[in-house]
Amino acid sequence: MAISKRAQQLMKALVENYLMHGQPIGSSTLAKISDLSVSPATIRNVMSELEHQGLVESPHTSAGRIPTDLGFRLFVDHLLTVQQPGPQQVAQINTVINPNRTTQDLLTNTSTLLSELTSMVGLVKVPFRDELRLKHIEFMPLTEKRILVILVLEDHQVQNRVIYTEESYTTAQLTEASNYLNQHLAGQDIRKARVKLLEQLKHHKQELNQLMALAIELADKGFSENNQEQYHLSGDNNLIEMVQAPQDLNKLKAIFEAFRSKQDVLALLDKALNADGVQIFIGEECASEGLSTCSVVTAPYKMEGDPVGVLAVIGPTRMYYDRIIPIVDISAKILSSALNHSD
Repeated sequence: MAISKRAQQLMKALVENYLMHGQPIGSSTLAKISDLSVSPATIRNVMSELEHQGLVESPHTSAGRIPTDLGFRLFVDHLLTVQQPGPQQVAQINTVINPNRTTQDLLTNTSTLLSELTSMVGLVKVPFRDELRLKHIEFMPLTEKRILVILVLEDHQVQNRVIYTEESYTTAQLTEASNYLNQHLAGQDIRKARVKLLEQLKHHKQELNQLMALAIELADKGFSENNQEQYHLSGDNNLIEMVQAPQDLNKLKAIFEAFRSKQDVLALLDKALNADGVQIFIGEECASEGLSTCSVVTAPYKMEGDPVGVLAVIGPTRMYYDRIIPIVDISAKILSSALNHSD
């Protein structure tokens, strides 16, 4: 969208002031903060043109103006000056995203870190891998018919799942089953192994001994992807600060519902998976009714050179893009490095 240099300068001043104070800005105020030697009348004319172009709007008839989603897009794409994180902040990110931690801890810690650094929602999508090769499996009894499955994968990822069985099993039986599976399935893709085991159960049911049947039952439930978390989310309570009026409660409920159902959030993250660096979705660009009042700043992270997941910061469209964009960018790069060099 082509707008004059004067309009750009006024637009930049308006958005920056709105991000700081959250209030509509009148022409007289804009004249003082824009460093332009023009009259309020001239500024009003420019603002009218920007409103005609859909870049600003007046929430009330007599009020000043605020940026629209389109105005935020113009600001982010063309007028924003990004602030690089300071050495102390970079050191904090490096300390938290430590390659000596497990994959599970890295993902959880990163989402928490993003939330703490931005005071918004931090989110990290669990890596998608074509293969999930088993390194070790262990079964631990919890209560009657409830078993904890600990899966250790060859990429250092650890997954814990609770499964329910039709019968109760002793610790000795569970140990035998895990030993059997570790002996026969270590190094294999767990999804392919699950299919193979079920085929064995289907065609050789009468010939299988009790141990093998138990191992197959437990592997079937333990390898199922239904229990696998799809993303780690931290700091959703930070969004409560968005509520400034009773009608804002409905917006907040819609956001929480989007987090709960996951479908729209995952669809948005999938769009960002193959992006070249940071990508920003503003308002209706999120293509989700629940997230239509939000901005989402995303960046993919990689393992062995391939993008496998996305991290993101989610908050209101009135967010400090200049600070959040570099935090997301550097966190994605450090997470990629940690995952590729973890022990």
